[in-house]
Amino acid sequence: MRRNAENKEWNEIKTNDSWAIFKIMAEFVEGYEKMSKIGPCVSVFGSARTKEDNKYYQLAEEVSYLLTQNNYGVITGGGPGIMEAGNRGARRGAGISVGLNIELPFEQSSNEYIDADKSIDFDYFFVRKVMFVKYAQGFIALPGGFGTLDELFEALTLIQTKKIGIFPIILMGSEYWKGMIHWIKQTMLGEENNISSEDMNFIQIVDTPQEAVDIINKFYNNNKLRPNF
Repeated sequence: MRRNAENKEWNEIKTNDSWAIFKIMAEFVEGYEKMSKIGPCVSVFGSARTKEDNKYYQLAEEVSYLLTQNNYGVITGGGPGIMEAGNRGARRGAGISVGLNIELPFEQSSNEYIDADKSIDFDYFFVRKVMFVKYAQGFIALPGGFGTLDELFEALTLIQTKKIGIFPIILMGSEYWKGMIHWIKQTMLGEENNISSEDMNFIQIVDTPQEAVDIINKFYNNNKLRPNF
C-alpha cells in the first residue's frame, strides 16, 4: 500500500513538472519582450539588507547615477538595499531604471524607484538570472550575500566557458572583496590550480563610482554594445 501511494505521488509530481514548463516559458517570453526594448544597461547588485546610511548604499546610488549620465540604464533585482540604491540613482539621473523582482519569503519587495513599465516579476531564480546576463553590458557588484555571489560566479563561469562573450565585471569595495580575491588567487589558482591565471582578468576591483564607469566606457570604446547571447 505504501509503495502504491508513493507511486501515485510521484506520478502527480511528474504531471505538475510538465505543466510548470509552460509557466517557465511564459516568464522567459515576458522577460525577453520587455528587456529587448530597454537598450544598453548595467546590472548593479548587492545585499538587500544594506541600509540607506551605509556607505555601500551611497556608492551604489552614485555609480548608478553616473551610469545614466553616460547613457546606460540600470538593472537591479528590484528589491531593497543595494538594489533600491541602484534604482534610486538611475531615477535621479533621469535614466532607465529596471527592476527584476522575485518572490521571496523575506527581504524582497519592489522598491519605489523602478520605472513603472520596467518592473518584471519572476517566480524562478534561473529565469531571472538569464535576464541579468543577457541584457546587461556590465556587472557592478557591491557587498552582498549568497545571492550576490551566485549572480557573480554564474557570469564568471559563463565567460570562462565561452558560453557568452567577455563583458566588464566590477567588484566595488576592495575592503569587502579582498579576502575572497586573496583566497581565489592563493588557493583556487595557486595551490589547487583549479582556474587559469587568465581567468583573474575577468574581475576588476574599484573603490569609486567613477572608476567603475571609466572601465565600462573604455571597454565599449572597443566593443559593440549588444545582448550577450
